[in-house]
Amino acid sequence: MSSGRSAVRGFVKQYAEGTFDPKVLSILEDAFEDAWRRVQASKAPYANEEYASAGRAILATYIISAAKAGEHDPRWLADSALLYLAQQKLNRTPPNTLPNIGT
Repeated sequence: MSSGRSAVRGFVKQYAEGTFDPKVLSILEDAFEDAWRRVQASKAPYANEEYASAGRAILATYIISAAKAGEHDPRWLADSALLYLAQQKLNRTPPNTLPNIGT
């Protein structure tokens, strides 16, 4: 299992245990891996090791929140999570709650 898949599974376990069936969980994992790969390729500050943990958490929690609100398109999830990340104040501390999306 790649680190992206295990990262998302950890966040799902923390914030949405039992919420998603395996098919949706796979979509969330794909969306997260796509978004994180693009962050790393962009050399954005969140790709830097000191901010990476927070960046991954922001992406994952956003993707989970959007999926809980009914969005299951992996490209939309990745794109919107990247936009959300870009709008966040640079911070080394990962979020400890899910963002409120459409609920």
